[in-house]
This record gives sequence, C-alpha cells and structure tokens, in this order.
Amino acid sequence: MAELPTICVSSNPSAMGDVTQNLPVQAQSATCGTTVASQTMVSFVAETSDRQSVAASPQKGPPLPAGGQHLAPGPSSSAALGLAIGINSPLEHCDPAVIHTISNARASSTRQIYASRWKLFSAWCEEHALNPATCDIPSVLRFLQRLLEEGKAAATLKVYVAAISAHHVPVEGSSLGSHKLVCSFLKGARRLKPVRNPHFPVWDLPTVLSFLCSSQFEPLQSNDIKWISLKTVFLLAVASAKRVGELHALSVSELCLRWLPDNSGVVLRPNPSFLPKVLLPQFINQNIELASFQTSSGSDSGTHLLCPVRALKCYVDTTAQFRRSDQLFVCYGGVKKGSPVSKQRLSNWIVETIILAYKAAGKPLPSGLTCHSTRAISSSWAVFRGVSLADICTAATWVSPCTFARFYKVNAAAHHAVCSAVLQEQP
Repeated sequence: MAELPTICVSSNPSAMGDVTQNLPVQAQSATCGTTVASQTMVSFVAETSDRQSVAASPQKGPPLPAGGQHLAPGPSSSAALGLAIGINSPLEHCDPAVIHTISNARASSTRQIYASRWKLFSAWCEEHALNPATCDIPSVLRFLQRLLEEGKAAATLKVYVAAISAHHVPVEGSSLGSHKLVCSFLKGARRLKPVRNPHFPVWDLPTVLSFLCSSQFEPLQSNDIKWISLKTVFLLAVASAKRVGELHALSVSELCLRWLPDNSGVVLRPNPSFLPKVLLPQFINQNIELASFQTSSGSDSGTHLLCPVRALKCYVDTTAQFRRSDQLFVCYGGVKKGSPVSKQRLSNWIVETIILAYKAAGKPLPSGLTCHSTRAISSSWAVFRGVSLADICTAATWVSPCTFARFYKVNAAAHHAVCSAVLQEQP
C-alpha cells in the first residue's frame, strides 16, 4: 500500500515534567463522557513536502467569550488527600483551609491513587492492631515485603511508600519515604525485580495506518461519523505524542480552534480551565499546531489520506450538525450523541482502532495494548526519522531525554520494510 510516516515534532526548547502512565483499557464501541486536559505543539510534515515543521508557541489560550459555554467540566473535586495531623506534626496548628490548600499540591488523580493505597495499608494495619499514621518503620517494611512477595513491582512499591508517607507522621525529623531503611528497601526491590522495558513496539504502526487508508475509512467526507471519529483521534494521538487527557482538553471554540490560511494547517488550544499535570507557566494553555500534508507535487489540489488536519476538518464539520459541547471530541451515538466524550471512552477509541486494524489484517491481537502506548510509538518513530530529542521531549512534555530512553523508546526500525516514515505520502 503506502510507504509510511514522517512525524516532525517541534516545539519551544523549554522542558517539562514527567509523564503519568495510563492504565490499560479495553476496546469498546461508541459514545459518552466528560472532563479536561493539556497542550504543546507538534507539526506533521509529509516527506516530499518542503514545509518546515512548526515550532511550539508559548502563547496562552485566551479565555472563552463572555456567556460562552464552558467547554467541559474542570478537574473532579475529589476529596483532598488526608495528611497526618497530630502531635509533633507540622500541620498540627494549621487552619483547615491551609491544610486543604497543601493537600491540593498534588493533582486530583494522584490524590485518588494515594487514597486507594492508603486504604489498603490502613486495612493491613487494622489486622495487625497498628496505627497506620504512627506505626514504626519495621511494620511499614513488613507490609512492603508482603507486597513484594505477592509480585508487586518496585515502581508499585514506590507509589505505596509515597502514599503512606503523605499520611504518616514524620520519622526522625523527616518523611517516612526519606528514611534510610525505606530507601534501601526500595533499592533492593529494584535489584530483585529490575524493570525490563520492551525493545520492540507493542503494536505495529504501519498496520494501523494502512487500515486507516482502506475503504473502511475512505472516502472520509461521506463516511459514518464513527469511522471519522476513530480516524481523527488516532491520527491526532500519533501526530502529537500527547496523553489522552491532553487530547481530551481540546476545544472547538472559535478562540481555541484556528484554521490557518489556505488550509495550510490548524492551531489547537486547550480548554482554558484545564491544568496540566506539571504546573509550569510555559506549559499552561499551550498550543498544538499541525501542518497539512500536500501532494507529492507540492500543489494544493489534494491532501494525504493520513493528514491529521484533513481528518480534523472533516470531523469538526460533521459533528457541528449534532454537537452539544465545545469539547472537541463528542459522543457519536446513543442518547448522549453530541455530548462530551470521557477520557476513558477516548482511550477506548484509540485501542479499538488498533484492534480493528489487526483483525482486518488477519494478525493476532497484540497483548498488553494500552492507549498510552501511542506516545512510545510516536516518539520512537520521530527519533528514527531524525527529530531531535529536545523537540520530542518538549512536545511530549518529558523533563529530559532520560524519561524517553527509560520508559518509552522502542526499536521503530525493526520493521525495516516499512520504516521509511511515520505518516508518509501514498505513491
């Protein structure tokens, strides 16, 4: 079919925080949800085009027009993470409002994870007649050892330690997580169960891209909204290397979606109420800029079947007939048709696209498939195509190349028969 993709990821040189890995999701069909996310900027360039990749703009998105619909609900107001408050606690004499503010130093998703881990530790302490907020270090280590023997990874134990430390009173003048015995235990766990990252992609990008060019999706303009939705969200995920939460934050508000002249591209801005995982000024309300693919002749007479701008334009025009929200991605069927789609459902769309592509190709379904894997696939292909690590890390909001190298890099060149690009023009 086609040779495949060139992905150009470019942005401003400022770096950002680490990543949050999504849990695996099951592919499901169709509809519904709510919530919000974040942005940077990425540009796709067809290999035969002379167009330059577009750098990330530090400009913040403007507020919504007065009286306009707020795109999607803000972060959920989950209960603030409990903090150890008692004798000898620095918070002992703090006002409740101060404690509430301090507890919100962590993102709501992090607080929810910590709360669930703390609940499990508290239940274990209750079984052993211990106070979870004041128990001694050997007791905590005994709990961690049990988790290790149950097969928990060292990274999982680290999350438990962080959750317990957030609730536990200081030990010897410092947090429980900083205690030398706890640190030594985690180091030992890493040696006993070292992280072994996959060297090869979990799934094959060219297989999915070929499927997106098939009659199932084309001609796009006259297709069913389901297939337009799946193709658009997948291409945006691969083109931008974004988390699903960041895609979820995109908006069709006239101040958040701007088409460039002559159909040369599009600028996407997040919901102004969205807060990114790492609250650095340069990463709040950042833009994503996508350049249109041109034909091999460089003319404006047509666009590539894998052009994310083309798919996005078709999606926005089609959903305008029934959308009930300014959020970019909306439910395409059922009683909630036109309502904001949830992050979970958006993840399911991406996973479903990959699964359908494998079924169409007659290949066995890949194991361990997650929506979050698009970040590893996209960034690894970008490296293979010569995009600088600095640009990739900025676009993917990783604080340093070490994050990419340790957790995301896979051997995109392994499929040498189709490794000439990431989204490259059809012959």
